[in-house]
Amino acid sequence: MMTGLHGCSCSNHTTLKLASIPTFSSPLFPFKNPTFSFHKSPLPRPINALSSAIVQTTTTKAPQDQGVKPQWKATIDFKWIKDNKEAVAANLRNRNSDADLDLVLHLYDKMFTLQKEVERVRGERNAVANRMKGKLDPSERQRLIEEGKNLKEGLAALEDDLVELNDELQQEAQCIPNMTHPDVPIGGEDCSTIRKMVGSSPNFSFPVKDHLQLGKELDLFDFDAAAEVSGSKFYYLKNEAVLLEMALLNWTLSEVMKRGFTPLTTPEIVRSSVVEKCGFQPRANNTQIYSIDNSDQCLIGTAEIPVGGLHMDSILSDSFLPLKYVAFSHCFRTEAGAAGTATRGLYRVHQFSKVEMFIFCRPEESEHYHQELIKIEEDLFSSLGLHFKTLDMASADLGAPAYRKFDVEAWMPGLERFGEISSASNCTDYQSRRLGIRYRPVSEAQVTSAKKSKGNLAPPQFVHTLNATACAVPRMIICLLENYQQEDGSVLIPEPLRPFMGGLSVIARKSL
Repeated sequence: MMTGLHGCSCSNHTTLKLASIPTFSSPLFPFKNPTFSFHKSPLPRPINALSSAIVQTTTTKAPQDQGVKPQWKATIDFKWIKDNKEAVAANLRNRNSDADLDLVLHLYDKMFTLQKEVERVRGERNAVANRMKGKLDPSERQRLIEEGKNLKEGLAALEDDLVELNDELQQEAQCIPNMTHPDVPIGGEDCSTIRKMVGSSPNFSFPVKDHLQLGKELDLFDFDAAAEVSGSKFYYLKNEAVLLEMALLNWTLSEVMKRGFTPLTTPEIVRSSVVEKCGFQPRANNTQIYSIDNSDQCLIGTAEIPVGGLHMDSILSDSFLPLKYVAFSHCFRTEAGAAGTATRGLYRVHQFSKVEMFIFCRPEESEHYHQELIKIEEDLFSSLGLHFKTLDMASADLGAPAYRKFDVEAWMPGLERFGEISSASNCTDYQSRRLGIRYRPVSEAQVTSAKKSKGNLAPPQFVHTLNATACAVPRMIICLLENYQQEDGSVLIPEPLRPFMGGLSVIARKSL
């Protein structure tokens, strides 16, 4: 999930040169975990779920030249918006959205009227063409030729106007956020409600250190060198911190795979259009996205984007739903404007590793899987012994795609506050309508008929998409260092992570 872990805005999008983009390898399993075997994955389907068997039909995609913004259309239900104008308007107010609903409806009515005019003129042109097929007096034929020519020119002008109007309608309508779950609290972030509280904050009999002091004393980070090499809000991990990052990633992947998720590593550069289709605005004034100069590409801020695009423009097989993925990626965010003690160190950075869960499912199942995702998050954080609370986020704190969002905030003793470590969002069909991802339900006719034909196929429907953070590494490192610090300056490693760190149980000061 992209929103939440980076709650700031910037006035201008940031651009990068292509040559400056590093490449990354997949995370490795540096140590054998005696309780987990990759070759005996408990997935409910073969691990090759990415094969073409899950896709019944795929639309042809036009080639896109680098640097040229692709044209795409979201399948927005404008009639539903018009019929439910008051509900949509209330939703915009509750979310503090600046989308212009009146303009959208005006453009829709205008386009509907223009479409009727196009159809009328096209019908007249066809009628003239049909009349010219028979025997005609030369003067009558010439008159029809002139009439046909005028109709053709008029039709071309109307069709150009229709394309331009449709583009304007799409641009405005794509600013309208998803509708909101009726149980979501209305208001700003302060109105979010506590869904669950787990554990209690640790009691220390010694002065508590924050992760920056612990990292310095244990030789785990180097922010100064990273600032010289890359700029502020970058960092080097060193020594046991590197092992801790790998342990968190591999432990999280193994735990989530046990729950039936297929593992992925994703591209970390994607087309701007895919970012937009997932509900983000890569070149808006408040963007978190790094855009690459002289291209139509961006660095990802979350694996939600490339995983969401995985089945773009496809009709999925009903028998393979739900599709559950757990993806490792590096994430890149501008984080402009973030400052102060609450965001220093590893808390808010430009680049970090993350494990993201993503589900494609049938519409009637999305609320069930939303509960499943937050349960997985809570189980992971509980097994690490963290004190945390789960929040049902208020309407004004929801990103545009989210129908409902649960955030998890963990206690960070060094910061003396709770800090967000994950979120889980149900985006219903908001993203799939933009990405063109549908499925074809098995109809009763297909079940009862031995023959398969187009006549007994159910019409395709848009899937629902959900995403959730399983592990955002820097903030997890903050939690572990600050909550497991000892009086002698060492840090204990939680039991579940030790097999992934070669059996290491404590991070101790280096001997001189």
